Amino acid sequence: MKDTLSQAITPELRQWIVEQASAGFPPDAVLQAMIAAGWREDVAGQALEATLREHLRTRTEGRPVPVVPSQPVQAGALSPAVEPGALPEVRLGGSPRQIDLGDRVVEVLATLQLPRVVVLGGLLSAEECEGLIEAAQPRMARSRTVQTRTGGEELNPDRTSDGMFFNRGESALLERIEARIARLVAWPVENGEGMQVLNYRVGAEYKAHYDYFDPAEPGTPTILRRGGQRVATLVMYLNEPVRGGGTTFPDVGLEVAPQRGNAVFFSYDRPHPATRTLHGGAPVLEGEKWVATKWLRERVFV
Repeated sequence: MKDTLSQAITPELRQWIVEQASAGFPPDAVLQAMIAAGWREDVAGQALEATLREHLRTRTEGRPVPVVPSQPVQAGALSPAVEPGALPEVRLGGSPRQIDLGDRVVEVLATLQLPRVVVLGGLLSAEECEGLIEAAQPRMARSRTVQTRTGGEELNPDRTSDGMFFNRGESALLERIEARIARLVAWPVENGEGMQVLNYRVGAEYKAHYDYFDPAEPGTPTILRRGGQRVATLVMYLNEPVRGGGTTFPDVGLEVAPQRGNAVFFSYDRPHPATRTLHGGAPVLEGEKWVATKWLRERVFV
């Protein structure tokens, strides 16, 4: 094992990481190789994330953000290229206060590096929030979670909300929002799951969990056939409960207050707790909470 003083992130290490990514090795394989060579997992994870993020930035700096079609993408259609090792990413070069997405200007309210979290203001308009709630209400039912033991779904006592899934692009409203999200994070529309809308009444919560699928569970290979791992999450707040209902990140002591139209985005480059993306929905104490969640996959989600 390398001693603590030798665990420095050197230019040579960064170059080696870039070479492995360019050769097509996935981030998890590179991380495991570093750990096997004696690197501490936290240092290896930080070096990997920072190096790949900078490598992607330098390769795309000065290029236009991929144009995402506002119409439904047909199966087999050409989609924006995704660099090996890339993640969905809110582009924050130059520390902008605002991001112009063409049809809407979004505020950058707060960021974290580890976990990679970006809090956004005004991603959705009040009318869009109301439209999503109105469209979802007739289809609400007790929320289920993915069962990684079998690849199916199950009722989960840790999740006490009602919810539903839209099909991707099933309405003009969804097409517009999905295209906006794709421009925001430079990730293809078709790599996203259908949007889920959730309703939490007083006392309802979603206890701390990870959004990626545990590779050790027997049902995970079945789940991954539909589009690979989840690599990022976007939670959009459709209303404002009177008290409670924040999105919590226990590993870093962060809580994002639910405010209509705002959103919190976070990405995870591997299915491992080292990403520090443990998160949950705090109990609603007064009023009710409506949110829309968008999960992004490695590949086209079918």
